[in-house]
This record gives sequence, C-alpha cells and structure tokens, in this order.
Amino acid sequence: MNGVFAEEWAVFPDRYAGHLALSLGALALGCLISIPLGLVAARSARVAGGALGAASVVQTIPSLALLALMVPALGGRIGFWPAFVALTLNSVLPILRNTIVSLRGVDADVREAALAVGMTERQRLIAIDLPLSGPVIVAGLRTASVWVVGAATLSTPVGAQSIGNYIFAGLQTRNWGTVIFGCLVASMLAIALDQVIAQLERGLQSRRRWPLIAAAAGFLAICAPVLMLLRAPEALATRPGGETAGYAATSLEGRRVVIGAKGFTEQLILSQLLKDVLEAKGARVEVREGLGSVVSFDALANGEVDVTVDYSGTVWTALMKRDAPAPRALMFAEVSSWLLNEHGVLAFGRLGFENAYAFGATRESIERHGLASIADLAGRPLVIAGDAEFFGRPEWIGARDAYGLQALQTRSMDSTFMYGAAQSGEADVITAYTTDGRLDAFDIELIDDPLGVLPPYDAFLLISPKAKSDRALLRALEPLRLGIDGAMMRRANGMVDLERRSVQDAATWLRGEIPGLSP
Repeated sequence: MNGVFAEEWAVFPDRYAGHLALSLGALALGCLISIPLGLVAARSARVAGGALGAASVVQTIPSLALLALMVPALGGRIGFWPAFVALTLNSVLPILRNTIVSLRGVDADVREAALAVGMTERQRLIAIDLPLSGPVIVAGLRTASVWVVGAATLSTPVGAQSIGNYIFAGLQTRNWGTVIFGCLVASMLAIALDQVIAQLERGLQSRRRWPLIAAAAGFLAICAPVLMLLRAPEALATRPGGETAGYAATSLEGRRVVIGAKGFTEQLILSQLLKDVLEAKGARVEVREGLGSVVSFDALANGEVDVTVDYSGTVWTALMKRDAPAPRALMFAEVSSWLLNEHGVLAFGRLGFENAYAFGATRESIERHGLASIADLAGRPLVIAGDAEFFGRPEWIGARDAYGLQALQTRSMDSTFMYGAAQSGEADVITAYTTDGRLDAFDIELIDDPLGVLPPYDAFLLISPKAKSDRALLRALEPLRLGIDGAMMRRANGMVDLERRSVQDAATWLRGEIPGLSP
C-alpha cells in the first residue's frame, strides 16, 4: 500500500460517513416534505400544479450551482447544512410526483367501496390509499436516492465532507486513482441504496416479510463502514477564541482548529502543512478543502474556519472589487487594513512567496506566434484557456481592455487540464500560476506583462475574528511568516503534480525546509 493510498484510506471513514449522513438525511427529509405535500396535492389540481412547478424549477438548477447558492442563503454557513438543504431540495421532485400520480391512480371503485363499508377518509387513506400507492412512492424514492448520492459528491466546494473530496482533490493533483476510487465508492453506494429500496418496494408489493428483512440487512451493511469511526470520547474542547479556550490560553493542547483550503494543489499542501504544525502543538485539526475563494473567505469571516491561506490579489480584486493593481507593499498594506476594519480578519503575515496569474504558452507556441509580451496577442483570434474563475475576474477584464485582447477566444476549464491543452495545441495561451510545478513539465514559458495590469498575489495567512487574539495559535504559526520562498513552493507543488507523491510528502518536505520547524 503506497503512501498516497494509505492517506486516502485513513480519511475514508469520515468522508463516507459524511456522504452517508448527507444522502440519508436529505432523503428522509425529502420524504417528510414530499409525501404529506403529495397527499394534499393529489386532491387539488391547483396545489399539485404549484408544488410540481416549484420542484421542477429547483431541479433545473445545476446541482453545483444550487449547492453554492445555499451558502449565502444560510448566512454564509459552510459545511453540512448548505449541502443538506440543497440535496433535500433535489430529492423532492421524484418523490412528490410519484406520490401524486399513485394516489390519483387508486381505483375509484375501491375507494367508494371503502366509504360504503363505513370507513372515514382518514381510515381509507391509511388502509387503502397508502398501501396501494406505496410501491409507486418507493419507486420515486429509488430515483431520488440515485440523484442525491450522485449530487452529494459535489458538496466539497461548500465545505461538506463527502466522497467528492476524493474526486476534487484527485482532479487537482492529477491522481486519477483517487478520482476513480471516489467515483467507484459513490457509484457502489448509489447502487446499494437503490437495491435496498428495491427490496422495500418488493416487500410492499408482495406483503411478504423476507424482502423487508433483506432491506434492513442491506441498510445495516451500507452503514457498516461508519463503525470505523467509533472512538473513545475525547475531552471537551472548543475552537480557538471560544469560551472554553479563552484568548489568553497558552497551549493548543486538545483544542479544535479548523483550516480552510481552496481546491488546488498548492492550497492542499499548505493546509496539510498548517495541520502538521498545529497538531505538533497538540491541537485537534480539521481541514475543509475544496472551497471557492468567496466561500472560503465568508467561512473565515463568520468564524466557521479559523485559519486560511489566501492571496493579496484575490482579496484586492474579488473581495475589495479594486480594478487597478497597486505596488506589492501598498497592496498588502491596504488589503490588511481592509480585512481588519471591514471584517475583523487578521492578515497575520506573508508566507514569503507570490503565486500570481500570468499568461503563458509553450516555447513552440511563443515562437510560432511571436509572443514577446501580452501586447503581441492584441487583435489575434488565438485560443486562451483559463480556470473557471479567471475570465470573470477583474484581472482578465483589465488585461483584455489594456492590451486589446477582445479577439481572443476564451475557454474555461479545470486547471488540471489547462496545461495539457497548451501542450496539445488546443490552446495557444493559458493563464498559468507562477508557482505551479507543471510549468517546467509542460514546457510553459511566462509571457511578459509590460503594463503591469496583473496584480501581485502574495500568499499570506488569514486568522478569523474569533481566533485573531489567540496567543497560542499565533505563536504556533509564527515560524511560517516569510518562511517559504517561490522556489520552495514550486518544488513542493511539483512533488505532487509531477512526481505523483502525496500531499503529505510535500508538506513534510516543506516543513523541513522552513527555519524554526522540523518534520
């Protein structure tokens, strides 16, 4: 068992349990909403039209977008709840539709006969309508279960633990084994849950006991991996800045710290480095990875995350909405002041390297198109590929307008495939990252920005309003300030992206290179 697989297997129980809790919880609440609503809608065409229309509109929203929308809808919360609410909404339509159709399909003569023998409406519903409709309603639940288990893999960007963590992390680190593992586990869970519900459906149709017993046994088998999570109770502890810990606490021993991380290699390595450093001081560390820029910051500002690594250019453009770049020192000073004054967030210190956006191309493409600087792209219908976020950011708008790049054809894609697109010729230019280890591997050269329209991106530590006065936490993080230069970060990224070593290996190497820390 290699190091990468051992790491992924170690976190499997947590991720599987998170995925199961999201899926089963959403399906259960979906039934509690859909079946009673279906009972009412089956008797009223107006209610049925409104309910099915609303459920259908929700279903047309892409699952990832619905998950993201739940974060601001719930006041910026991340983790379980936004994912749970979105998945519950996703489960409603098939259960509701089947409930309405099945109840309306009960033979009218049977219903009349029930009333003729003296049954009340409620007795008829319990004794006649629901038993006859049960198999069809359960069939809707089967459909919903497949949808929900699949959609739950998209919960990673909103900070929820799920099998999707394998898929998102694997895509970013180009670890296809991890991606396949996540896909297989999610597929097997969907199939297993579908078969359990199928046995329940057969039991209701045949009125026999054995299918119901098989369904119960199958459900217990699905939940069995969660038993791996059973551990001895841990001592009560709160996150830094909480009432139990106290701002003046001198030790992190036994205390909970939550680290937020975005979904690309560098962030995964840095979050693991932070985790290792804080665990060495006795903290209990939880990492929420795969977060988007805005989601990550919102979670930090509202105290759901204690520590993150972000970039000055991201805060400047995406959060402060500044269009014009500024000199590095001035930008960091203004960013730090804005974070503290507007959100109470502490910019604890720069890590010592910059990971900026830059235009890049292969040597062959640069020679073929004569690209000495970004200005040489003006008026040319070449293809430029970038991550999904870049072409909506002020950096792109500023560069496009300053250099006259309106003729470029933009293609958004995951950064995992961006470098390969440049190498294969599917993209003439890409929006590269300056500390990315893949630059050398894919023979990518950076193109000069003579007008300086792309802002600096100094990596720095951010501490939440709840944790910024925690002396023990700040002392533990102090050696990281100005402890990592660009060459070190690029080397660590390359260990994962190029050498296929684990994130833990890269974080351990990086920790050993920082003065004041040891692996």
